[in-house]
Amino acid sequence: MNLWNTLNELNEKCEWVELSNVVSESTPHWSGFGDLKQRMVYDFKNDGFRAIEYTLVGQYGTHVDAPIHFCEGLETLDVFTPKDFAKPLCVIKKLDECKANHDYELSKADILAWEAKNGKIPPNAFVAFCSGWSERTTSSEMDNCDEAGVKHYPGWSLEALKFLVEERNVGAVGHETSDTDSAVGAMASGFACETYILSTGRYQIELLKNLKNLPETGAVIFSTFLKIAGGTGFPARCFALVEKGE
Repeated sequence: MNLWNTLNELNEKCEWVELSNVVSESTPHWSGFGDLKQRMVYDFKNDGFRAIEYTLVGQYGTHVDAPIHFCEGLETLDVFTPKDFAKPLCVIKKLDECKANHDYELSKADILAWEAKNGKIPPNAFVAFCSGWSERTTSSEMDNCDEAGVKHYPGWSLEALKFLVEERNVGAVGHETSDTDSAVGAMASGFACETYILSTGRYQIELLKNLKNLPETGAVIFSTFLKIAGGTGFPARCFALVEKGE
C-alpha cells in the first residue's frame, strides 16, 4: 500500500468537513464555566515574536469528555491512542423533532428506525445526534431558558445509550448541545445519561457543528485531542471525511 497515493485519492474523491467551533471568548459553552481568557506574554514590538497564554476550562467549546470527567478512577485523556480518534460515523438527524420540542430525547425507537433505513450500526462506530442545536451561536441561545429561568434543550435518552453500548458496542457518541442529557432530563435524573456513557470507558464529544451537512452513514469522523496526563476533557478538533456526492 502506498499511503501517499491513498491520501491523494482521498483528497480528490472526498471532502473534509469541519465539525468544531472556533475557540474564542464568545464560543458557546456550558453556563457553569467562564469564558476563555487570553494574555499576551510576548509580542513582536518588544520581543520579536508573539506568544499568548490561554486560560480556559477543559470542557470548553467543542470538546472531548474522558470517562474520569464523571467517573472517579476511570480513563483519562492520555489513555486514548491515535487509533481511537478515527471511527465510522453514523448521524441520526432529528432536526424537525427538536425544533418542535426543545426537550426532545433521542430514543431507542429512533435508532431502530435509523437502522431500518441505513443498516445496522457497526461496532466501534461514532454515533452523533444531530438536533440542529449548533445553529444557536451563543451560550444563552444554547441554554434556551424560559421565563422562569429553566433550560430547555434536547439530549439522549438513557435507553438509547444503553442500546448503543450493550447491543451495538459503539466506540463513542457525540451531540451538538453542551450536555448528554436533555436539560429537563438532567434536572430530573442528575446527568444519568452522561454518567452512564462515561462509566463504560468511552469518550464523548460535545458541541459539535455541521452534522446536518453529513450523510447519515458512510462518513468517517476524526476526533482529535491533546494527550493530557490525568485530563478530564479538552477542546477537540473534529472533522469528517465524506465521499463527494454523498
